[in-house]
Amino acid sequence: MYAPERQQEILRLARDGGRVDVLSLAEEFQVTAETIRRDLKALDRAGLVRRVHGGAIPAGRLDFEPDLSERESTAADEKDRIAQAALAELPTDGSVILDAGSSVGRLAGVFPLECSLTVVTHALPVAARLADHPGIDLHLVGGRVRHRTRAAVDAWALRAYGEVRADVAFLGANGFSAEHGLTTPDLAEASVKRAMVSAARRVVLLADSAKHGEEHFARFGDLADVDLLITDSGLAPKDAAAIEAAGTEVVRA
Repeated sequence: MYAPERQQEILRLARDGGRVDVLSLAEEFQVTAETIRRDLKALDRAGLVRRVHGGAIPAGRLDFEPDLSERESTAADEKDRIAQAALAELPTDGSVILDAGSSVGRLAGVFPLECSLTVVTHALPVAARLADHPGIDLHLVGGRVRHRTRAAVDAWALRAYGEVRADVAFLGANGFSAEHGLTTPDLAEASVKRAMVSAARRVVLLADSAKHGEEHFARFGDLADVDLLITDSGLAPKDAAAIEAAGTEVVRA
């Protein structure tokens, strides 16, 4: 099958199903994931689809946001490696902020039993994973809970983060790039993420490589706001070098 034929079929699948993902398309068409990413990039440039985490959606659905359970099962191995690498960034007897999202949630799930930290989070799944940890002084930020992410947003959450100054914030994003910065589908979530960045001395972004180059509706910062990006080895060395040249350290787990 030639590329234009494959791209036409990908577009049909996206319109029929509401979204397509890279790995499923690669298996269906018996090509590499990189070939599918090039197809999606071509369709995106033509204005026919919009690239999102792990795949694409038809144009006009830029606000599409997978449910948390779906994101938990996407790029699971990569997220496990990212979480393990992020353990090195935990302060000693300090304070951290944990964002909502699957990669940050995995980090919460592997906190060592011997660590002693103050943890602030607005994410219910993250709080649930740490509630019984013997060394964690857990602070749960309140607000309206979004069903998609199980995270608190709006005025209460923003006010609480305005009263915090933590050592490290572990941040998630649906898309990141030097050109478009840090993005997520929801404006309320973006506001909370922005408040988190302001509430920490050091910001660590946990994001798998499939999110690189993706753009979503709500922008909440620049890559320059991030001190360290921890991603997986799927991020091309040249892209990692470009990010580091702009001032953000990169770890490819």
